[in-house]
Amino acid sequence: MTAWGAESLLTEEQEAIRDVLNGFARRVMRPLGQKLDRIDPGEQLAPGSPYWSFMKEFATLGISVADLMAMPEAERAVLLCIANEEFGYGDGGLAIVLGATMLPHVMMHMFGRSDLIAKYPEGVPGCWAITEPDHGTDMLDPNGAIFAPNAKYGRPNCVAKFEADRIVLQGQKAAWCSNAPAAEICVLYVAADTGNGADPRNGACIIVPLDAPGVTKGRVIAKMGQRALPQGELFFDNVELPLDNVIAGPEDYKRAVYGVHAEANTLMGAVWTGNARSAYELAWDYAHERKQGGVPIIRHQSVAQRLFHMARKIELSRALTRRVALYNATAPTPSLPSAMMAKITGTQTAFEVASDAMQIFGGNGMTDEYPIEKTFRDARLALIEDGCNEILSIKGGYGLADPERFA
Repeated sequence: MTAWGAESLLTEEQEAIRDVLNGFARRVMRPLGQKLDRIDPGEQLAPGSPYWSFMKEFATLGISVADLMAMPEAERAVLLCIANEEFGYGDGGLAIVLGATMLPHVMMHMFGRSDLIAKYPEGVPGCWAITEPDHGTDMLDPNGAIFAPNAKYGRPNCVAKFEADRIVLQGQKAAWCSNAPAAEICVLYVAADTGNGADPRNGACIIVPLDAPGVTKGRVIAKMGQRALPQGELFFDNVELPLDNVIAGPEDYKRAVYGVHAEANTLMGAVWTGNARSAYELAWDYAHERKQGGVPIIRHQSVAQRLFHMARKIELSRALTRRVALYNATAPTPSLPSAMMAKITGTQTAFEVASDAMQIFGGNGMTDEYPIEKTFRDARLALIEDGCNEILSIKGGYGLADPERFA
């Protein structure tokens, strides 16, 4: 096994990229993430904050959405898994910052919108706004697959009204919009009103510049983990935008939700595999240093066995995530249930491995003198973000059903 596990052989170029990103994760992401973890949320985006240092350092890597989307699908899938695992290894919250900041341009490329790519060049922080105060994971379920019989969605919190030559946005998105407080551009998933009232199952995907008149941002929320990731509300007060800013209208909305959900869930699997790897390595190193009973604790059977199962879970999570990423990148239609498997497996693995690592650290793991307590807190939030795992498993299970066999 290498330092990264028993993974299949990578090309020389892939190995070189992985090594560069691993160095970035260790040198930049981990120390800046730890600093952001201890900053008051109100100061997280202040001038001179470690957040801006991180964004500046990331820019030096020269990673662009345009270059990624120009790659062959299979090659891009493997590279994204490698990159996101390393980012998650560095800091889970900052890894989500990177995913969110690039997502508006990913969606522009996915839908072939060269006009919007030219209008909104890369290089500014972005965000994804989909979750709402009254409709969390509901927003990922425009088909209503998880609704109880005869249940009603209720009133959307945010609506895009389609008019003859424009769209008008009214309402708010929830405090869990990743990177929203720092973002300058947003990919907004919203209920659409085309003249017969708002229908969340026939919504719209819209590119929104966040300096548009009528847009305001909420404060950076305080939370248990992933404090390096700024999250906050977005408010829209009669925000007018040209129809050209619509990436996917009501007729294409379900495909837009399906596409972004399959992509995001898969990459979540990679990010939190990296987080799990970080927790494992911290525990492995500590187990060689800490002595109890006159020997390093890794000599005790229970510790060695625990480390083995931690490593086993990481290998399974990485293998599943890369298998799903490769399939979804090359298949005519990506498999959303498989992407959900990757997300749930990756996040559950991160939480379980971090919890086991805490046990190996014992009392020391509960203090902020050791990084494992932060890794544990970050992993816990991942079970909820990007669709809570319980709802994803229900929706994914329905996705495996064969309607032709229903009685």
